Amino acid sequence: MDKRNAETGKYWQALKEVMDPEFPISVVDMGLIYRIEKVDDELHVTMTYTAVSCACMEWIEQDIRNRLLKEEEIRDVHIHVVWDPPWTVDRISPEGREKLKYWGVSST
Repeated sequence: MDKRNAETGKYWQALKEVMDPEFPISVVDMGLIYRIEKVDDELHVTMTYTAVSCACMEWIEQDIRNRLLKEEEIRDVHIHVVWDPPWTVDRISPEGREKLKYWGVSST
């Protein structure tokens, strides 16, 4: 479901600066971001969470919104949370796996 393209690549890169509050990796490397679409001067971010009871949802969404609004051409950010497909550890990027391993969070 990861829909990166030339038009949205810079926004994916920008979201690598937004860290998951529970793990020392970005929301992109954690696999929480499913899609970023640009419509005129707005971004539509489709994402999920590791659990429906994630206590940090509002915090993460605000961090995502704040980071993307730093891009000059972006006027608004809409975040769409989905639960299908559900998040699994398979969504963690290879870079994210290395960071987790370094911090002793994962051995895979």
